[in-house]
Amino acid sequence: MKKLYEKSEVRFAVIMIVIYVIGTSLGEYISEVTGTFKVASAIFHVAFGVFLFSWIKRNGLMEKYGLVKPAYKLYKAWFFIPLFLIGCSSLFFGLRFNYSAFGTACYLLSMFGVGFLEEILFRGFLFEGMAKNNVKAAIIVSSITFGVGHIVNLLNGQDLFETLLQIVFAVAVGFVLVTLYYKGGSIIPCMIFHAVNNSCSAFNKPEVSAQFFGGAKNEMIITVIAAIVISVVYSIAMWLKLEKTK
Repeated sequence: MKKLYEKSEVRFAVIMIVIYVIGTSLGEYISEVTGTFKVASAIFHVAFGVFLFSWIKRNGLMEKYGLVKPAYKLYKAWFFIPLFLIGCSSLFFGLRFNYSAFGTACYLLSMFGVGFLEEILFRGFLFEGMAKNNVKAAIIVSSITFGVGHIVNLLNGQDLFETLLQIVFAVAVGFVLVTLYYKGGSIIPCMIFHAVNNSCSAFNKPEVSAQFFGGAKNEMIITVIAAIVISVVYSIAMWLKLEKTK
């Protein structure tokens, strides 16, 4: 594994992404077939996450991939307000448990695993592998591939329209996260946002928010537009205010 990494970081990133996509799809399939909600997915995401974290730490790559605390001062924390608005927007219409206690635990484990894995794969391995030659290209490719990667949800039975909107949303948010990582020097805030954003669906009231916006499709469209606007403004602010620390 180390030899593959040293030979080509980008190729290494792509292989890890493929393993992640296949493993996630299989986990979802097994969970559905066996009727054990998110159990297989949680096991894969946690196991693969622990494996990659251990490999990164063992090879002295913690700082390179931003697994360190942010270098900026605490007063810069106001920068996280837009992330909070995007990540927790689905909870603004009320809270409840959508799954059983065990199902919720498995779902949260899976989503926190996804938060770690997708950030370290797209913002870490892929971005850093490309940034050595062209930072701008690395930012663009990292954001787009992260968004397009969500097309795998079609294989898990998700609606085409919903998947397309999810891709657009992920590209916009991906651009924010890679900018935050590049300028802030730490990938940890990105991981926390990602995990929290994914976990919120275990506690939201989708029928209430859909009714407020006049239908689920309207809600998704408005949410994506709002995310794009916030992402653009947020990214510009970070480029102007945050000093690059990597």
